[in-house]
Amino acid sequence: MRQRIDKILGGFLAFLMALMTLDVLWGVFTRYAMGSQASWSEELARFLLIWIGILGAAYAAGKNMHLAIDLLRPRLNNSGQKRLYLLISSLIIIFAFVVMVVGGIRLIYITQVLGQLSPALRIPMAVVYSVVPLSGLLVIYYKADNMSRYDQEQMQQ
Repeated sequence: MRQRIDKILGGFLAFLMALMTLDVLWGVFTRYAMGSQASWSEELARFLLIWIGILGAAYAAGKNMHLAIDLLRPRLNNSGQKRLYLLISSLIIIFAFVVMVVGGIRLIYITQVLGQLSPALRIPMAVVYSVVPLSGLLVIYYKADNMSRYDQEQMQQ
């Protein structure tokens, strides 16, 4: 299941990057060749960048490629390293749930109730913000899976 999610998420991120590249190229073309930039292209690029950044962070969390300062772990024994890893992963899961999932759902709800639309594209802002709880769920899944894999790897050693 994990490999399937990785493949789908990686493919979707590549698609979003390609779409953003085409959108920015179109904006540059319309600005210089036609005299004025298409009004929607800058907004679409901004929204795509938000999606790529937030989904990319979830993908990086799943691959353990996120930024880390590794000062304490090397000084601990195996048992201490395991406890530290589980503590950090648990804190990440709590953050992802409280801030990204719960906070993201509240943000979507508020923007939906208020009927907020993006200025140029006229799409509901709730659609734009839906990436926040989605990414939060992905981070939670990845971290929980990484924690279970960490235990299995430690047993094999």
